[in-house]
Amino acid sequence: MRILIRTPDRDVAIDGGTLVETSGDFHVRLDFAQGHIRPGLINAHDHLHRNHYGRLGDPPYPDAYAWARDIQLRHAALIAERRAFPRREALLAGAWKNLFAGVTTIVHHDRWEADFDRDFPGRVARVASMDSLGMVPEFALPAAAARFCLHVAEGVSAVATGELDQLDRMGLLSHRLIAVHGVGIEGEAVARFRASGAALVWCPTSNLFLLGRTASRELLEDGLDVLLGSDSLLTGDGDLLDELQCARRLGFLSDTRLADAVGVTAARRLGLPVPSLDPGAPADIVVLTRPLLEARAEDVVLVMVGGIPRAARLDLVPALGALAAAGRIRRHAGISRWTSISATDPSPAIPPRGTVSLSTMGVFQ
Repeated sequence: MRILIRTPDRDVAIDGGTLVETSGDFHVRLDFAQGHIRPGLINAHDHLHRNHYGRLGDPPYPDAYAWARDIQLRHAALIAERRAFPRREALLAGAWKNLFAGVTTIVHHDRWEADFDRDFPGRVARVASMDSLGMVPEFALPAAAARFCLHVAEGVSAVATGELDQLDRMGLLSHRLIAVHGVGIEGEAVARFRASGAALVWCPTSNLFLLGRTASRELLEDGLDVLLGSDSLLTGDGDLLDELQCARRLGFLSDTRLADAVGVTAARRLGLPVPSLDPGAPADIVVLTRPLLEARAEDVVLVMVGGIPRAARLDLVPALGALAAAGRIRRHAGISRWTSISATDPSPAIPPRGTVSLSTMGVFQ
């Protein structure tokens, strides 16, 4: 399926799962008079199977361990009910949360699921991950792992703040570490963490809900590779766009570093292809009605993963031609979008120029 997308930013062409030159004929043409096209976002931390629970707990807590103990007592019946939800449907709930926000690649901080290899609508990065030192009694990192994700110092208790020392003694405080949260990295530990070459995944809304605070400005200063994660809706406030807006309000990172935290910095630290709109790059793209750092999920008009439309505003559906039949309408957080799980490419013959094109000149006005 050959697709041409035209925006004021630039024109982008797709053939199969790859971006190509914008010359030639196309099955589908989408023309946007306004809007912004960019590579799909990277969410460096989520638990895809836990986004249908809702926020649980009575914060603030001293650390995530206290929160986990409390909700297992306080909400045992609800947790048992939600855990019985079909696994694939739970994973897909997390996927749609991300796709509706323009996220095309997600780090699922849990075991690999067979569903990720079976018609899953978003990309899931293959990155080694362990819960946390306090949750993994026999912590064993695969020797061949070039990088690994681990909850670190998710709290301000002595247990949480002591985790950096423990990692250092284990020889794991290094450039291979992608630490998630880091709220309890304080004092002299800040300089040690920054000097180690480790990266940090920042999840500010999750931290603020759970702990009443987030990682320090000192820790996040220039010179540290910062990635951004939404966490699941058990503790997070919403999606990755909500996280970007919260992070921007806090003012700890420049706009450039924030954009890179869901783009080039995340890709480099996670071992992913460099996000790009140039020919030859993976066809993972998002079209927004507002600039990235001002956007909400309602501003996401089109999301494509590997050249396949996965979420689109309803007024774009007629332009998708034969692809539209593979989709259905879904709602998330009050937003309705045409969505598609099927990766089937009908690849009809290319029609005379313009016959399946939809001019979206008025869509953003």
